[in-house]
Amino acid sequence: MDKAGPPLPPPARPDNDAKKLAGEVDEFACWEEAAKTPAELRLQTGESWHGYSFGAKKSISGEVVFATPMMGYPESLTDPSFAGQILVLTYPLVGNYGVPPDDTDEYGLPRYFEGKKIYPIAVVVAEYSFVASHYAAVKSLSTWLEEHGVAGVFGVDTRAITKRLRQEGSALGAVVVGKDAVPKLQDPNQRNLVAEVSVTSPQLYEPKDGCGGEGKTPLIVAVDCGMKFNIVRYFIYYLRVRLKVVPWDYDFSKEEFDGLFISNGPGNPEMCDKTVKCLQKVMQERPQTPIFGICLGHQLLALAAGCKTYKMKFGNRGVNQPCVDLRTGRCYITSQNHGFAVDDSELPSGWSSLFVNANDGSNEGIGHKEKPWLSVQFHPEAACGPVDTSFLFDEFFNILRNSQGRPLTTVSYKHPKAITKVLVLGSGGLTIGQAGEFDYSGSQAIKALREQQVQSVLINPNIATVQTSKGLADQIFFVPVTPEFVTKVIEKVRPDGLFAAFGGQTALNCAVQLHRSGVLKKYGVQVLGTQIDSIVATEDRDIFKVGVESIGEQCALSACANSFTEARKVAKDIGFPVLVRAAFALGGLGSGFANNEEELEVLLTRAFATSSQVIIDECLKGWKELEYEVVRDSKDNCLVVCNMENLDPMGVHTGESIVVAPSQTLNNAEYHHLRAVAIKVIRHFGIVGEANIQYALDPHSSRYRIVEVNARLSRSSALASKATGYPLAYVAAKLALGHDLVSLRNMVTRSTTACFEPSLDYCVVKIPRWDIDKFPTVERTLGTQMKSVGEVMSIARSFPEAIQKALRMVNEGSVGFDESWYLRARSGAAVSKDGNIEEELNKPGPLRMWAIAHGFEKGLSVEKMYELTKIDRWFLGKLFSVHQARKRMESLGSLAKLSEAGPQFLRRMKQLGFCDRQIGKAIKDSDTAIMKLREGWHIRPCVKQVDTLAAEFPAQTNYLYLTYVGEQNDVVPLRNEKLAAHKDALYDTAFGKGKLEEESGFNLPAKQRAYARGSPSYSPKPTFTPKWKTAVGQEAPPPLELVPDKPEMPAYIVLGSGCYRIGASVEFDWSSVSAVRTIRQTGHRAMVINCNPETVSTDYDESDRLYFEELTLETVSEIVHFEQPEGTIVSVGGQTPNNLAPKLDKLGIHILGTAADNIDRAEDRSKFSTMCDELGIDQPAWSEFVKLEEAMTFANLVGFPVLVRPSYVLSGAAMRVIDNEEQLKAFLGTAAVVEQEFPVVISKYVEGAREIEFDGVGRNGQVINYAISEHVEDAGTHSGDATLLLPAQRLHLETHRRVMHIAGQLCKALNISGPFNVQFMAQEDSCSSMRSVKVIECNVRASRTVPFVSKTFNVNFIEQATRVMLGQDISRQKVYAYDFEFVACKAPMFSFLRLSGSDPHVGVEMQSTGEVACFGHNAHEAFMKALIASGVKVTFEKCGVLLSLGPKEDKAAILKYLPLMDEMGLTLFATSGTASYIQASEPKRNGKTIPVTACASDGSGDKSVSKIIEDKAAKIVICTPTSRDSAGQTAGYRLRRKSLETGLCLIVNMQQALMLIDALYEKFTLEQQGLDFWSLDSWQECHRIG
Repeated sequence: MDKAGPPLPPPARPDNDAKKLAGEVDEFACWEEAAKTPAELRLQTGESWHGYSFGAKKSISGEVVFATPMMGYPESLTDPSFAGQILVLTYPLVGNYGVPPDDTDEYGLPRYFEGKKIYPIAVVVAEYSFVASHYAAVKSLSTWLEEHGVAGVFGVDTRAITKRLRQEGSALGAVVVGKDAVPKLQDPNQRNLVAEVSVTSPQLYEPKDGCGGEGKTPLIVAVDCGMKFNIVRYFIYYLRVRLKVVPWDYDFSKEEFDGLFISNGPGNPEMCDKTVKCLQKVMQERPQTPIFGICLGHQLLALAAGCKTYKMKFGNRGVNQPCVDLRTGRCYITSQNHGFAVDDSELPSGWSSLFVNANDGSNEGIGHKEKPWLSVQFHPEAACGPVDTSFLFDEFFNILRNSQGRPLTTVSYKHPKAITKVLVLGSGGLTIGQAGEFDYSGSQAIKALREQQVQSVLINPNIATVQTSKGLADQIFFVPVTPEFVTKVIEKVRPDGLFAAFGGQTALNCAVQLHRSGVLKKYGVQVLGTQIDSIVATEDRDIFKVGVESIGEQCALSACANSFTEARKVAKDIGFPVLVRAAFALGGLGSGFANNEEELEVLLTRAFATSSQVIIDECLKGWKELEYEVVRDSKDNCLVVCNMENLDPMGVHTGESIVVAPSQTLNNAEYHHLRAVAIKVIRHFGIVGEANIQYALDPHSSRYRIVEVNARLSRSSALASKATGYPLAYVAAKLALGHDLVSLRNMVTRSTTACFEPSLDYCVVKIPRWDIDKFPTVERTLGTQMKSVGEVMSIARSFPEAIQKALRMVNEGSVGFDESWYLRARSGAAVSKDGNIEEELNKPGPLRMWAIAHGFEKGLSVEKMYELTKIDRWFLGKLFSVHQARKRMESLGSLAKLSEAGPQFLRRMKQLGFCDRQIGKAIKDSDTAIMKLREGWHIRPCVKQVDTLAAEFPAQTNYLYLTYVGEQNDVVPLRNEKLAAHKDALYDTAFGKGKLEEESGFNLPAKQRAYARGSPSYSPKPTFTPKWKTAVGQEAPPPLELVPDKPEMPAYIVLGSGCYRIGASVEFDWSSVSAVRTIRQTGHRAMVINCNPETVSTDYDESDRLYFEELTLETVSEIVHFEQPEGTIVSVGGQTPNNLAPKLDKLGIHILGTAADNIDRAEDRSKFSTMCDELGIDQPAWSEFVKLEEAMTFANLVGFPVLVRPSYVLSGAAMRVIDNEEQLKAFLGTAAVVEQEFPVVISKYVEGAREIEFDGVGRNGQVINYAISEHVEDAGTHSGDATLLLPAQRLHLETHRRVMHIAGQLCKALNISGPFNVQFMAQEDSCSSMRSVKVIECNVRASRTVPFVSKTFNVNFIEQATRVMLGQDISRQKVYAYDFEFVACKAPMFSFLRLSGSDPHVGVEMQSTGEVACFGHNAHEAFMKALIASGVKVTFEKCGVLLSLGPKEDKAAILKYLPLMDEMGLTLFATSGTASYIQASEPKRNGKTIPVTACASDGSGDKSVSKIIEDKAAKIVICTPTSRDSAGQTAGYRLRRKSLETGLCLIVNMQQALMLIDALYEKFTLEQQGLDFWSLDSWQECHRIG
């Protein structure tokens, strides 16, 4: 039967009221006006919450209830079931999309509302949005409330109210506006509310287009007890039946009808005695008449059947209630609004429970076993809410057609079949588009396997990850994730299952190749979760499009092409502009917009270099982009965990976009329609586990397009997990093993089911991090190809608060939403080269948010901003309110004037996300002054939980955030907290239940105190108070359930890494996690502060408490003030927390480990160099300078090249090698140097030296453990971009001794207690007297090499360092490098291919985005594995080698390797200069001259470089640059770029090239002898574990 659903979506309105409701609204001015009218919510028990009035200025009383929907307030407010109630909406941002018009349809029904008026007597929200933006909106929420005489209160802590109602039950209360007297409290449940909302006379609706099915159109009598209009719509639009709506007390027993429907309604069902009696009469006299009840109708049918009802404590009033259908075992997400329920403990004979609530076990439906009678407590037609159970209308219709009844049966659960060993494919090294989120998802998957007692075999060469740590996977193979190596592992370990969805696109592509080649079938390996065919169907754009269209949905107009010719034709057919994308690619690799044929050719060349298939899509630029994270189990239970809205419109890759969760500008119809489509699509493709679906939505209508589906864990799923507290990867792993969603528990509440949809009462903002300034030749405009290297996530209870937090998190130099960061950073990262602000806004770039602030400062309006950016006016209006608030503060101009403005004003500034530094800057004072003022006024942030159910159920979660939009803390300090049952073992996780294996030299009694009073490292600190004093009043008492548990237990804070960036990546998360686990091992409590959603340290079970917060002085000090920890660890999270040490120390915060002043001595370049001189430690000649003339004098004295180095930086940021005076003048004028807070040092740049890394652990100035590794590349390549060998293979023993001695001197001088790293350069002349070892720098913190040395030596350096910092007595533990039977090689991962225009070369400033490490029986095998794992396209076939060697030393060095290359059958090509040098040297093998073909750098002939590369006549290219900065102009740059984009093996460093030739030759000679070059040992086998 062809049916049309209810006509919910409004018609398209390109010219709508958004300009009036958003573009012209000054929200801050509106707030100032509203703040003049105070209002409060007061409960009968005396509690009160103070806020401000909106809507009608009216005091009134009623029953206070809460509802948890995140959208759909027009539908909720017109729901008759809320009659007589004061409605508290838990989602804090309300009013966002305004209110639609009062239009009616052809039946006279309001099109967009559920009743004829607003039924709640008052509305209470946390944050009212004066700005509203939606194409269908015609008025604001406040105006609408005022028209209906309904009061509103905003500015209160709705979470605290919800918790109060949850704990004590619904309560009577009153809204009091202004100076009104408190109205007399009235209980609406004592009235017959049904009589108040029911129709007063019968009304007949007949479908306009005839019968819903064959034969006579059925007649349904619907008893209106407060019926929602969407029920009427379902009957007349969907079922197409005749519907007679009658009053609640109408005697329908004498009517002729085919079926009876009992509607929803408000209040106590026992008030409807007339309805129940009439219903009983029909049941007795006409037992075959079908009856269907919803909500109150369910309770009335139950009463008529002889059941009992009861009043619930606080009712179910959300749109995410999971209900299990007892006939099938399926679980559905439902919408509910009721305060009473049916008692199904003693159902009458013949009746059976039909549905049960999977959370609280309450009855959700009953049905007669023989008679055609059924009812449900939830709303199948939900508005607002999901309509997953709308099939019940079909069931009722079918019963109408066949009313003889049907037998009712139920099903039981079955446990899944056991799997014994699972192979988990990791993602490899971090790259742009595939970052730390896969360490998080893979770690969760392995935890799930351990819980199931299933052996896990992990393949992942990313040695810096947590998932490759000891004690997690049963076997770890540090080998490339390629079909060749994975096949070898499968052949060796024989797994019976494969996880392919937890390692990003790398793992997915590898699994597809293994499936197609028959490897999985050959070895009997079963893909767990989503099957390969489903994966291919979502990845292959042609198959995907056909699949989507087969279920009635639509993708963007697109077609696939497998050749240039096909692609040109497709683009012409669709019409320019078009979007070009590479199939089977991650992070939009190879994609972009083509406006014409010329741009198309460029994109096709790039796309076909990485994929065999290209997709051409219609251009949807300017549409909204949305994402839904969907979970489905093998029983077809399906739910949406999170929906997210991109602040940036279509045209910017979602990984590049600012993302807001939940969506802010979608109404109920849009949200739930896209949700339903997501579920339909995921079911169609047979996905089991987690998937992500992306949409484009027309901002002027309800039109949408499906962009793509990712049938695997993704960056978005990691964000969704952290945003909601729902552990998606863990659940997906459990589902892949055969579990169902209903049987799994919600890990936040630990009492409700995992089959639920989170309901958030906060706002989340994700902002990407770009390091484009490190790549001067890269196009700065953001588009469809990812360029970001990391991201941050902020949580708050208002959008301005969340966005300002995030802007500080992503760039420590930013104070929030203002123009200062744009002005400071635009020279290196702005899109517009000449500072044109309109160009900057029109073309999205890394500085877009700060550019918007600059635009507002320049006088651009919200409308002009919308015209330039196409960012929704709601977001722009909110940002404009922040701008206006800042201007208001600037108008005050002083601390005295701010004090006069009062505490209400300052609190509002904090609620808008302003930090103390920002406020101080606006009023021309210091952040310390603002802190003191806040203290005096008791303005401090609240600690709130990241709760998946909006406080509807008690949450055990340790996810926390700070907000000023609130009044009450959700938790007590950790030291006082009574541990929940699941935490009573403190460290009872998948990692050994509290103890790892004890290593020799350790003294580890179980759960010993973290410090010994007599130990020299112990220095007790008093409870933290700032060193400035103010009068501080008593804080608000904790909520009811927060009773401190004495005695106190020591708790420690670990500062995490912040967002990933070039130079600070997953290795610091590994260090943070190691420190946390060590603290918990020793019986203490550990807290983490971090803002990175990609990390394992922010996982739900890694710490006792997680603050998803800024790593800033203000935020850390606020958390310390609340928690009063024993100490804070700053040395394991990288440079960001390390930089905070001196400032935290000044505030009196106890820093564990090395003293803050010694950290400063190491970080301050001038102080460090001075100290080295005093100690007699050799270092390159250096000088601190203030004036340009001083730097110039020094450079001329020592001779160019020189190195300029700022202090307190990571990854060589702002470090430059300078070759002449002109370069020196230019660089010293840049912001990177001019705006440095700390000294800048210039030193002699030493060339041709070997670089050495020393990683150590110090205790009171003594080295207790160390590792020495060597770089393959000479000094001059940043250590993060270098290839490392461990143990060191080529160092002289004397060099080794000197390195140890100097490291010991530094450790003692800095009195180091904790981790540290020293970098050396060694000039190892053949004569020992000429050898020298010089110090480059010392980092008194964990370094990026710590995970590498820890796992190579099987000694966790961070565990040792943490125990030292806790004051434990740790013995020196010697590692004998010569005892190792293997060599480890760490290689960098570069993302040059994703950064169009970047120059693939290395230097003193770090450019790699990740790293890998592999083990081998010798250095050559380890090096070759690592090179392959890092993505270098190493080939072993006989092929051509193209040589383009810049420096003369490189040309000379290659000569002795030419015979080896010739023997391997490699054909040699060389650019003209290199060829001339080689030919002049006449290299020979076996007496014959080795031929070298000279190639022209320019031109297109057969012997040109371009032709050699295009035809892949050479598959290995060795191109070493002559200049340090090509500026994208040199022939060498063009050669390197073209080689990379063509997919060749590109080597740009001479030492690395020579080692590659050596390794290839060794492999060649071994295989000539019939021997295998490759070994395949797990990490456990290397260390003889198990």
